Amino acid sequence: MKTIVVTGASSGIGLVVARELAKAGWRVIAQGRDPGRCASAFAQIRSGAPAAQVDMVEADLSTMAQVDRFAREVAGLTDRIDVLANNAGFIPERRVVTADGYEQCFAANHLAPFLLTNRLLPLLRAAGPGAQVINTASVAHTFVKDMRWDDLQLSAKFSPGDAYAQSKLANILHVRALAPRVAGDGIRANAVHPGLVATNFPAHGNWLVRAMYMVSKPFQLTAEQGADTIIWLAEGGGGDTTGEYYVKRAITKTTPAAQSREGAERLWQISAELVAAAGQ
Repeated sequence: MKTIVVTGASSGIGLVVARELAKAGWRVIAQGRDPGRCASAFAQIRSGAPAAQVDMVEADLSTMAQVDRFAREVAGLTDRIDVLANNAGFIPERRVVTADGYEQCFAANHLAPFLLTNRLLPLLRAAGPGAQVINTASVAHTFVKDMRWDDLQLSAKFSPGDAYAQSKLANILHVRALAPRVAGDGIRANAVHPGLVATNFPAHGNWLVRAMYMVSKPFQLTAEQGADTIIWLAEGGGGDTTGEYYVKRAITKTTPAAQSREGAERLWQISAELVAAAGQ
């Protein structure tokens, strides 16, 4: 039986990934932040796969201590992970600073998967060659020219759109840097753009984000369509490819910033320093 850990699984794309792989006989460990949505998601997953092994763990991944706690809970539930789907993410309404002193969107969307992946690498290695890390990125990464290297926390000039776009660029750079580090273990690491999906994603965004989602409603994909490439990769799609960015099951060319090995390494080192400064 294969095991998947899915973050952001209390609704939308993450819920579909958890539900469909549970139906396919996978062991599922799902994460959500809101207790009510977690309970509802758990019920949906169980109703679709009554015999499946499913755990729903509540954690707020915007703080590094919570990421560490979640990783320890996962380690207490399984001795191997075949797929880690770093799917949780949001777009902020305003600039919020976490207990660690970091801008919340950067912390939740990038630092959390960075730390969680590092914490769970022993369990991914235990699954043997073929284990995978899949980051949910976004075409929004093309909306920024590069990381705001001189101000990653966007303290000088903040906009919700820039914060989100930068975090999605970081998701791609993360797998670019991770892939060569775990290649010797046979672990793959790829990023996915799920498309413009009709979920509760804009709920935490400002009025402009919510308005844009309303206007684009006729063109939005279902959560099932958005989850398709993640499920396809989890089930072995893409062969041995690693360090890539996928759209609709195909490797897709992206911006120079997202392809930069130098940028990927620079962000890796900065991220390691930031999680260490947060006590992790």
